[in-house]
Amino acid sequence: MTEETATPAKPKKPTAAEGRRMRSAARLYLVQALFQMEAADTGLDEVRDEFETYRFGASIDGEEFAEADVDHFRAVLEAAVQSQAAIDQMTDRALVKRWPIDRIDPTVRALFRAAGAEFVATDTPPKVTITEYVDVAKAFFPDGKEAKFVNAVLDHMAHEARPEAFGA
Repeated sequence: MTEETATPAKPKKPTAAEGRRMRSAARLYLVQALFQMEAADTGLDEVRDEFETYRFGASIDGEEFAEADVDHFRAVLEAAVQSQAAIDQMTDRALVKRWPIDRIDPTVRALFRAAGAEFVATDTPPKVTITEYVDVAKAFFPDGKEAKFVNAVLDHMAHEARPEAFGA
């Protein structure tokens, strides 16, 4: 085969298990990206480019970063930014009155925004979204009670955002 007639190799399609791992990694990166956007006042394009270029699958100081589902990352990140006010209001309704979203730990706030965006902008079953983001909470807060708190708030948010998924 000559160079002119050779066809480029198609990227290997991930297996179902690899796809799930890549979406899980995307969710972890989403929380980090949304946190960074708030903490460093970084814009959407800048943070998206940074994560896609320097974090997904990177090796930094001997630590391997997982590959992520880029399409899922982009869709949820953009939805979180575009719908932030509505997602924050939905989160506020799920919280007790003494704890408005602006009093919540910034990492947990970023997690609520990512999960809320996934509820409203994807067809991922809400129970899957809840389970995945509770796992993200456990990764960030391995010794705390945050995972139970996140589970309760996300359950409330999911029922509001996608009542049809719960038979309502």
